[in-house]
Amino acid sequence: MSLHSIRPWREIPRRKSRQIMVGNVPVGGDAPITVQTMTNTLTTDVAATIAQVQAAADAGADIVRVSVPDEASSKALRQIVPEVSVPIVADIHFHYKRGIEAAEAGAACLRINPGNIGDEKRVREVIKAARDHNCSIRIGVNAGSLERHLLEKYGEPCPAAMVESGLDHIKILEDNDFHEFKISCKASDVFMAAAAYQQLADATDAPIHLGITEAGGLMSGTIKSAIGLGNLLWSGIGDTVRVSLSADPVEEVKVGYEILKSLGLRHRGVNIISCPSCARQGFDVIKTVETLEKRLEHIKTPMSLSIIGCVVNGPGEALMTDVGFTGGGAGSGMVYLAGKQSHKLGNDGMIDHIVEQVEERAAQIEAGEAKTAAE
Repeated sequence: MSLHSIRPWREIPRRKSRQIMVGNVPVGGDAPITVQTMTNTLTTDVAATIAQVQAAADAGADIVRVSVPDEASSKALRQIVPEVSVPIVADIHFHYKRGIEAAEAGAACLRINPGNIGDEKRVREVIKAARDHNCSIRIGVNAGSLERHLLEKYGEPCPAAMVESGLDHIKILEDNDFHEFKISCKASDVFMAAAAYQQLADATDAPIHLGITEAGGLMSGTIKSAIGLGNLLWSGIGDTVRVSLSADPVEEVKVGYEILKSLGLRHRGVNIISCPSCARQGFDVIKTVETLEKRLEHIKTPMSLSIIGCVVNGPGEALMTDVGFTGGGAGSGMVYLAGKQSHKLGNDGMIDHIVEQVEERAAQIEAGEAKTAAE
């Protein structure tokens, strides 16, 4: 077991929701909170889309969404779905027939937008296709595309309008005896999104898909998402997350995991604990951490690594991590393994040596878990 396990004072009681399936991935209930992203390739470019889905899956994405704006994209989906290792959600806007075609093409879930999917008759046809082809549905409410009658009623996009939109469409699904659905209420405004999700969480037991939509670029979008999603997750709300960034979808997956890891809600790969560096550092902390992040991307086993520049906090942090390195003097530092002081190491060979130690520790953790499972 990794030393960096969840401690009792960090456990977050999650909102009780019912569980649905997105392909072979459970969402809601007691299932782990899943991480999603969305491709930005042309769906009709089958090879590029498959490559991007797989890159996201390799980074840890549990589910990937693909836009289906036209019939050609629906046909491309038939080629994409069999070639990828994660469930595909078909993103449907305006044309309800695309939803029917996507279900027939093998999509695991259909995302429909109440603001533009059409009248109840069209929604019923999408529901039938989903039921016939074992698809789940996500009701995807967005502050930027609310129904006209709700905008007229409330005067502007607001949490109450978003929640009413979502509940109206939940009623349509439930009236048609369809219960394999999750729901989102996204806005680019953090306060609006958070308020909508809080109201929604009280109004339904459906699994909730969290997101701050159109959050921005890598840095600004990460910060907005961490604040908005972090607060909701901290209060127990959320069963699956998508961080919306104007960036590579792989970055969305990484940020999603970092948000969950910071709250102790999901663990994957190496959690690097490092100092910001200062004049006391015994080695170049920033460059070392940047290099280690890249060198350790292949590790999927949840574990922790501390990289601290000096002995002020280094030994203390190392006691709580699987592998640690604390800078010292005369061009060397101290290596810690499993929370205990192990051996000195020169700065020149530290990166290769730390990578080796992390890989060995990951193998030990995996072997221990396999033995426990066998017993």
